[in-house]
Amino acid sequence: MTAPRPLVIDTDPGIDDALAILLALASPEVDLRLVTTVHGNVELAQTTENALRVLHLASRSDVPVAAGARESLVHLQPERAGHVHGAAGLGGVELPASPAVPDPRHAVVVLAELLTSSPVPVTVAAVGPLTNIALLLRMFPDAASRIGRLVVMGGSAGRGGNVTAAAEFNVWADPEAAQAVLTSTLPTVLVGLDVTLPTVLGEAGIARFAAAGPIGAGAAAILKQYLAHARATYGTPGVVVHDALAVTEAIRPGTLGTVRRDVVVDTGLGAGRGQTLVDRRTVSAAPTAVDVAERVDSAAAVEFLVSRLATLDRRPV
Repeated sequence: MTAPRPLVIDTDPGIDDALAILLALASPEVDLRLVTTVHGNVELAQTTENALRVLHLASRSDVPVAAGARESLVHLQPERAGHVHGAAGLGGVELPASPAVPDPRHAVVVLAELLTSSPVPVTVAAVGPLTNIALLLRMFPDAASRIGRLVVMGGSAGRGGNVTAAAEFNVWADPEAAQAVLTSTLPTVLVGLDVTLPTVLGEAGIARFAAAGPIGAGAAAILKQYLAHARATYGTPGVVVHDALAVTEAIRPGTLGTVRRDVVVDTGLGAGRGQTLVDRRTVSAAPTAVDVAERVDSAAAVEFLVSRLATLDRRPV
């Protein structure tokens, strides 16, 4: 039997971030070794607390959590996303407090140590603003070079933005960090709005894992506010599972159809700030090229998520 691949999730929980963490915990293909938190949907202290509580919901408070960047690299993030995720980030649901506490060290230090000490390549799923990953590249380049695969939820190749006309939220929250990461030589997969927006988790799927037990019910409760937001914003009959789709690709490489493209980020201060400019004229052979997700079997991805979340309540504690 193949040993599970070590996985780190860098995240800003966030409703869909919570689903992504739970999906990783439900997947035997990976071993979630660390959760690092970053500013984004809500303030850093709250994203960190939310990560601890989501892990505790799944009886996995043994997974270490480390808090990272409080703010973006250059310009302050103009606003958080409480109107989407609730003021505390989990849709107004107050999960039980965790007995665990965060690692006292900065997340970038903890991540660098894990990467350096791991005997096998580590997959990193970055599903929040890319500030921590950019800091890792700058502060610990040798450790960063040991990332086996970086799967990023962010950006958009051809569907515009979701926080401005041009920009997707995670990239918009720290464009300078995204530019540093997406033009590095890290082996990167970019999972953007082109494939996440068509991937909609409907009420029937939510009901399936809600009925599985208290973990599934907790996950379903978190989704209620997100469901209302999705209907109003996207006109969809369910929730768009942005981060969970990126973690699905981290768990099962090749889930998404990708093409190597050159990607740069607009770091100006105008209307295009945070836009991911993806050169789709040709396939790139440049060492800095990114594997851009352009194709998805949305029904299969949603079924994977639902069926895995439904198993959490059947796993031994």
